[in-house]
Amino acid sequence: MKRNHGYFTIVILLFLSSCSKKTTDPTTQPVIGKDSTKPVTTIPVTNCTGNASDILSMMIFPANNAWNEDISASAVDPASVQILSAYAGSGVKADFGSGLWDNAPIGIPFVVVCGGQPKVQIVFRSNGTDGNYGDESDPGPYPVPLNAPIEGNGTGDSHVLVVDKDNEMLYELYNASLNGDHWEASSGAVFNLTSNALRPDGWTSADAAGLPIFPGLVKYDEVASGTIHHAIRFTLASANVKPGYISPATHQVNSTGGQYSIPFGAKIRLKANFDISAFPANDQVILKALKKYGLILADIGSNMYISGAPDERWNNDELQQLGKVKASDFEVIKN
Repeated sequence: MKRNHGYFTIVILLFLSSCSKKTTDPTTQPVIGKDSTKPVTTIPVTNCTGNASDILSMMIFPANNAWNEDISASAVDPASVQILSAYAGSGVKADFGSGLWDNAPIGIPFVVVCGGQPKVQIVFRSNGTDGNYGDESDPGPYPVPLNAPIEGNGTGDSHVLVVDKDNEMLYELYNASLNGDHWEASSGAVFNLTSNALRPDGWTSADAAGLPIFPGLVKYDEVASGTIHHAIRFTLASANVKPGYISPATHQVNSTGGQYSIPFGAKIRLKANFDISAFPANDQVILKALKKYGLILADIGSNMYISGAPDERWNNDELQQLGKVKASDFEVIKN
């Protein structure tokens, strides 16, 4: 938790897209940047329509990026058992699914836009939820449509994630809100999806560890395709997180973990000999990814919560079966 990061009772409206004719909603509002003396820009809510195949065909960071690294043969930390012992009985929790929880869809939302989506300035501010991290944020502008979904319908971490599929760029906001005619947030980060560049050392992002969020989400369409090609974002309680970070993370928040704990950016993987044959097919896709790409520690939250995008096609009963997989079934990868 960067602040008060971590519990993910969350939302998605997923606009996937092939670029098409720009559509302007007659209810479009003007969007004002940081400097209210600048001319007001009117933007359409989104200029994309299309289907989920756009996401499946996108390259999300280079093949040698930390998110895409095959760690199935990586060395195990000598203290792996001791590190995991504090929460050995905690089961994997899919913090995403179908339907609603606390009146919001379950998962972290994202929206996909085309390259022509107009960009707007973001007003970085503090509010009752968290502070202003504008000095560690990319100034933008950001191609955020007025109708972009907000995690938790604006409660909790309130992330807003935008993928520009044509320019291969990712834009993420934390503690975001639509204030009448413009977007505000506590922090924001921009990532080039064709580059391995990290955030400046010590800088946060829309996530506590300074990592991008979107690459680590479990998405229904990739699971339905039969393969997840990346590591998955997860959280641990503060007492199990070492105060510090390792690459690819660039930031830490207050945590209380001692000698037998892991820092932000650390990875754990499901043991190769863990039998997944009795799990539903979709669960098996996720578990195979946990063996090959593992989990990356991104935030403070509940132990062994993994992040994904909401989708009405998820079978929540199947996802709950992931809870049979315990932390003791994992190995900590040596730094």
